[in-house]
Amino acid sequence: MASLKDQLSGLVYSTEKGALCPRCSESVDACICASLDDQQRLDELDGIVRLRRETSGRKGKGVTTISGVPLADAELKSLAKKLKKVCGTGGALKAGVIEIQGDHREKLKTVLEKEGFTVKLAGG
Repeated sequence: MASLKDQLSGLVYSTEKGALCPRCSESVDACICASLDDQQRLDELDGIVRLRRETSGRKGKGVTTISGVPLADAELKSLAKKLKKVCGTGGALKAGVIEIQGDHREKLKTVLEKEGFTVKLAGG
């Protein structure tokens, strides 16, 4: 563990830049951490979109999860909105994974293939 002197030696506030981001040391307004995280997530993908039906941790309610979509966060939000509208259900976007309420794997597969993605049904 770092000593107290090492912990307190970092610059926290600058009159030139204002409050600083602890990760990238840029001003909070010009923080680049989100774009770096987005780029790192995109680099880890293999280009195959996977559709799963999951019930774990949801009190038996089934959801369809869509992972591996090679899009940035803003584009991923708009895709999630479009897919929820096509299925006529609710859903969420959590950590790069789109969750759609209910089992809509076949419908989502056809929509995603029309968008140009390689889709694979995964899980039961």
